[in-house]
Order: sequence, then C-alpha cells, then structure tokens
Amino acid sequence: MEKRIGTISIVIYDKAVASTVNLILSEYSDFILARQGLPLLEKGLHIITLVIETSSDRINSLTGKLGRLADVEVKSILAKGNK
Repeated sequence: MEKRIGTISIVIYDKAVASTVNLILSEYSDFILARQGLPLLEKGLHIITLVIETSSDRINSLTGKLGRLADVEVKSILAKGNK
C-alpha cells in the first residue's frame, strides 16, 4: 500500500452536523497527522484542515463519507509523490 501525503479541507455550514463530522474523523484518526479547526461564528462557518498520510483508498473513503453529509463541503489535495 503506497501512502500519500496531503491535506483535506472541510467546511461545515451547519453546526448541528459538526458532531457527526467529528465522529467520522475519529474513525480515521490513525492517519491524521495534524488537525486545525477554525470556527467563524459570525459567518456561520466552521473550517477544519487536516494533514494526512495514507493510501488513496482510505483518503477517498474519508472524503466520501464526509462529502455525503448535508451542509458539509470537502476538498483534498495530494502531493504528487513522496521523495
């Protein structure tokens, strides 16, 4: 299994779904290297940025679960290769 390094950005538009996002992230915590959260309460947004290292399949699994949630937007960027 080739591991990839990258980032995942998560934008939450409704605070009610944040607990579900956190539960999903806990399921995948074994490959999350860093996590930063920024609540923008005045804008009604919550942003989470992850630095991850794992296989493409696991990244796709995580982003797929998150992306299917209402009021959640997810984008990932993967490094081209490990050097």
